[in-house]
Amino acid sequence: MSYRKFAYVYDELMEDMPYPDWLRFARTAWEKHGIPKSIVELGCGTGSITIPLVKSGFEVTGIDLSADMLSVARQKLDESPQGNRFFREGTIRWVQQDMRDWELPEQADTVLSFCDSINYLLKEEDIVRTFQKTYAGLKPGGVFLFDVHHPNTFVRYDEEQPFVLDEKSISYIWTCDFHRPTYEIEHHLSIFTRAEESGRDMYRRFEEIHNQRAYDPVWMQLELHKAGFSDVQIYADFEWKPAGEDASRLFFVAVKPL
Repeated sequence: MSYRKFAYVYDELMEDMPYPDWLRFARTAWEKHGIPKSIVELGCGTGSITIPLVKSGFEVTGIDLSADMLSVARQKLDESPQGNRFFREGTIRWVQQDMRDWELPEQADTVLSFCDSINYLLKEEDIVRTFQKTYAGLKPGGVFLFDVHHPNTFVRYDEEQPFVLDEKSISYIWTCDFHRPTYEIEHHLSIFTRAEESGRDMYRRFEEIHNQRAYDPVWMQLELHKAGFSDVQIYADFEWKPAGEDASRLFFVAVKPL
């Protein structure tokens, strides 16, 4: 999925997302497996996780398929206090790549992919390729952290839809089409953004369709082992507890052997 218009309203729509919880989970993982110096973020989007990591002193590469999302991320960092100095010091770079084929000149200490970015990979072979590329892109002893929706989460989406947001500056109507045999879901969003024209409040409407797929976590764990990762653990909902069927979001911690 390559975001276009959606990139420019993404942060407003996602302002309640638990970014601090993702960062906390990563830091706890690093306390267990070693504090990294270099980090690659796959599906970095508008930089809501990337930028705090950069400002904490890590060397971060943000990778995303969408040029528009990367443009918003660059602007956010540039407009933040002392944002430009991170570019001068070489602690941040933005790279437009497909996570299935990502590659950098050097290996990283950690690769992470949060906010269910991996659910946008719709074929099993896409998952396998991403795992293989990530293994190759990690230093020995490096850790791969990512989260995905539990398959049952898409079942709940289908049962609970439609979803509606009605704010002064932005609104949406969100419906879903769920294909149970493959656990693929198609999200349909009608988004209305407020604009002022000739002294009158107007709303511009645009449509977005986003496709995601959920995978059997045991299969994903097996594919991580096949890619070469030696220690693969699955946790639930930002907590360091085993993932059960009642989990909403699954967190994988995969370690590349020394």
